[in-house]
Amino acid sequence: MSVIDIVLSVLDIVFGILMVVLFLVQEGNDEGIGVIGGSTTDSYYSKTKGRSLEERLKRYTLIVAICFAATSVLLYLAVQRGF
Repeated sequence: MSVIDIVLSVLDIVFGILMVVLFLVQEGNDEGIGVIGGSTTDSYYSKTKGRSLEERLKRYTLIVAICFAATSVLLYLAVQRGF
């Protein structure tokens, strides 16, 4: 195994663990059956949703998932081509 294979493997493991942790920290959507009835809760929280901690966690999870996918592909190519 070359140095790049080891570095990509470590990055892949770190991104995978980060993705799981970020996923578990997020809150679920507890709207339940109220969505079917059309009930909405228009509150201050829904108006400032983009700046909330939950929205930032979703954004970080998306970024980490993209990094995980990219390092997985790069690791596959590095192992296959023997960089």
